[in-house]
Amino acid sequence: MSWIEALVLGIIQGLTEFLPVSSSGHLEIAKFIFGDTSVPEESMLMTVVLHAATALSTIFVFRKDIAETIRGLFQFKWNEETIFSLKIVVSMIPAAIVGVLFKDEIESLFGGRLLLVGSMLIVTAILLLMADKAKITDKKVTYWYALIIGISQAIAITPGISRSGATISTSVLLGIDRSKAARFSFLMVVPLILGAMAKDILSGDIVYSSAQMIPLGIGFVAAFITGVFACTWMISLVKKASLSWFALYCFVIGTIAIIYTFIA
Repeated sequence: MSWIEALVLGIIQGLTEFLPVSSSGHLEIAKFIFGDTSVPEESMLMTVVLHAATALSTIFVFRKDIAETIRGLFQFKWNEETIFSLKIVVSMIPAAIVGVLFKDEIESLFGGRLLLVGSMLIVTAILLLMADKAKITDKKVTYWYALIIGISQAIAITPGISRSGATISTSVLLGIDRSKAARFSFLMVVPLILGAMAKDILSGDIVYSSAQMIPLGIGFVAAFITGVFACTWMISLVKKASLSWFALYCFVIGTIAIIYTFIA
């Protein structure tokens, strides 16, 4: 993989991880355009590095929230921070179960399946439109809501369904305040990404060579910088802007991907 391809993939991952347009779907489309011929292990390493970068950008943006939560946990009391952490744990359960029990089936969904990606992007567009029309209320995230949002996150493992789009849309449809929905959506994925990274690294399936150092570094920096920008921007957008523009974008890209599948 060239440094230019790594730069583009890093920018795509950084932007689309937080914007509700599906990072996995866009990465699949980009790899298809580049004619990615790397072996699965090399491709997995780049994926791990890019996800590490966006996880770090999330930690950077929410550093104050995370620090307060950690301080609250070390008080060893049943306080607000402990309750919030437990809700995060509950939200992780569906995706963790799916990731462990259906690992091979999930991997089979990736690898240039443009028809699947295009179809799921249209599903994302429908979700965003529904959320945009939902009545705005100020409900809080309960344990039950955390589980439902977690199920949305598990479904969003499918390439083309936006994780942030699915979880934020689900939260808004449940009546949760938009700013709380965005905060919970972004924070709930951090431990899941870190856990998945640790699993991939410890499994020994990842192949690394010194020749990959520069592309990996460029991809990491690009994903981190654009991730910080996109995360901050998305928080602001969720509070006051319409999600219909993202829905339109997903619909257009999804339709193009589907049409290309049939005419190629």
